[in-house]
Amino acid sequence: MIRENAKLDEEYVKEYCKKYNIELFIKHAEIKKIANINKKGIEETGRKVRYDFFEDVMKNTNSNKIAIAHNSNDNAETMIMNLLRGSGVSGLKGIEPKRDNKYIRPLIKCSREEIEEYCKLNNIEPRIDETNFENEYTRNKIRNICIPYIKKEFNPNIINTLNRLSDTIREEDEYVSLKVEETFKNILEEELEGQIVLNLKKYLELEKVIKKRIIIYAINRILGNSKDLQKINIEDIVEMCEKNIGNKFIMPNKNVKVMLKNKKIYFIKNNLEI
Repeated sequence: MIRENAKLDEEYVKEYCKKYNIELFIKHAEIKKIANINKKGIEETGRKVRYDFFEDVMKNTNSNKIAIAHNSNDNAETMIMNLLRGSGVSGLKGIEPKRDNKYIRPLIKCSREEIEEYCKLNNIEPRIDETNFENEYTRNKIRNICIPYIKKEFNPNIINTLNRLSDTIREEDEYVSLKVEETFKNILEEELEGQIVLNLKKYLELEKVIKKRIIIYAINRILGNSKDLQKINIEDIVEMCEKNIGNKFIMPNKNVKVMLKNKKIYFIKNNLEI
């Protein structure tokens, strides 16, 4: 409910679905109003409302997959955005073809140009979001200014180059993730609801890169995500463990506490007492 033309897009989709007998679900939400109430950005709010809606439709239709139309251009843009934000190697994985065994992206290997060419050859008249051409948001600036400049001045094949890099990093990250999972099981002392306990001695024997990954993995298991976890938080926790000062704790965010006690590392959700 931000763009006026969204109503026309909706009518177009209604007609298309009616013509081909496709079941259609529609949701209206005042994103600007919701963003202001929750003190969140418009893009972030729009994404949450959109994905919550996808989840509702999936449950109501007894489905098990949500297909999303991201393409290889979107992936390249995401990689550049993440790089500029300093997200590290994980951000260079870009948009994953499959996530949580639920979200799938069947067009992720297709470029925007290929999709547009397909539409042209098959006489499909797609709707265009006119805000894609406005350089108000970071992604649009990358799409409309940054990538064309790189194509012209440095690498005309930058989309394919970034997608190859994304594939390589994803493969290597999957391998490291498996190693982290194995290591976690090896050093795990106890796992309860909202609490994980690791063996400090075994933890200290690990390579530093695995130490960092173990922290992220443990917090993910407790909270379901590591969204607010920053690089400095992870490094502080590693340093605390390496100094091995008992009865000290760090709260990397408001939802979890990491504490040393009795030669063990405790990851505790919220303010649970141990």
